[in-house]
Parts: sequence; structure tokens; C-alpha cells
Amino acid sequence: MTAHPPPHRPLILGSTSRYRRELLERLRIPFDTAAPGVDETPLPGEAPEALARRLALAKGHAVAARFPEALVIGSDQVADLDGQSLGKPGSHERAVEQLRAMSGRTVVFHTALAVVCGATGFVAEDVAPVRVRVRALSDVQIERYLRAEQPYDCAGSAKAEGLGIALLDAIDSDDPTALIGLPLIRTAALLRRGGLDVLNLIAETPR
Repeated sequence: MTAHPPPHRPLILGSTSRYRRELLERLRIPFDTAAPGVDETPLPGEAPEALARRLALAKGHAVAARFPEALVIGSDQVADLDGQSLGKPGSHERAVEQLRAMSGRTVVFHTALAVVCGATGFVAEDVAPVRVRVRALSDVQIERYLRAEQPYDCAGSAKAEGLGIALLDAIDSDDPTALIGLPLIRTAALLRRGGLDVLNLIAETPR
């Protein structure tokens, strides 16, 4: 006989990113998505990690205000090159500039996470830093990569789950999905703190 998982609060991913949606689907729990509608413009003098944390919380709170009974996941990623924030390039020209600046350098990708519930007042946050060593890149290699991958919606133009992995010499992280956009180890941990244990929601199947 199949055991049914216990009921839980609705789960909402406060993001329109297909990368985050695909990552959260790995946990095999039902969820909806909602656009947070948050202005992502950095504040004057705002450090990259502080920007990522602020936006993750803002996204979580924005969606939780509309769906107070749900657990809401907010997340944001900012690439940090010597204290300078590198966000989504949005254009080919900006992506070229980013990759030229990152060539042969170490970049830290700060992937921030927040879980918010309006009804209970629960708020938890964390950040997963990923140190990435970028190989020395020629302009020809940068152009070939950008034309093939078109990673204009990825922080720092580095689509590591695709061809962007060929840009790198090394990755140092304790949460392996963080670089793609949602640190699943930390996500599962914050959801547990909010009352949702992923493993308790998986239905048992007969052997």
C-alpha cells in the first residue's frame, strides 16, 4: 500500500528563472512559481554579497505578501570581481566586457537564499559563496562562447551548467548547485527550519 506524504504549506519559488525552477524540481516536491517584481538595482556602494542577500530577502518578502500562507523561496546571485558586482549582462556587448574582465581571474559568485512565510513570520536566510577560477580567454574564444551559449541572463555571463564550464579552471564550493543559481543543500536546510522536510514528503512505493 502506498503511503501518502503529510500535508504541508504551499511552496512557492519567487523567481521566473528557468534555471532555479529546474534545480528545485530535483527535490521532487510540488511548488508554484511567482514573479517577485523586485528592482534589482544595486544601492550606492553596496557590496556584492550584501546586494545578493538584500535581493533574495526582498524577493521572498514580495511574494510572501501576496501568498501569506505559503513558504516562499527567494534567491539572487551576484558575481564578485574584486568587490565589483557583476550581474546579468543583458546584452552581447556587456557580456564581452564581463568576460574580458574575468579572464585569468578569480571570481566569487554569491548565491543568496531566503525562505519566508508571511502567516507565521518565519524568515531564514543564507548565502553560498562559490570561488571560480576563470581561465585566460582570448577575444576569439569569448566571441565563440557567447555566440554558441548566449548566456545573457546569467550572472557574470558564466553558464556553468552548459558550455560555460569550458571557461573555468576550477570551482570551489560546498553546495554544488549554487553556481547554477539555487544552492539545494541550503534550500533543503532552510525549508526544514520552516517546517517542510523534503524527505518526509516523498511518498513510499511498494517494494
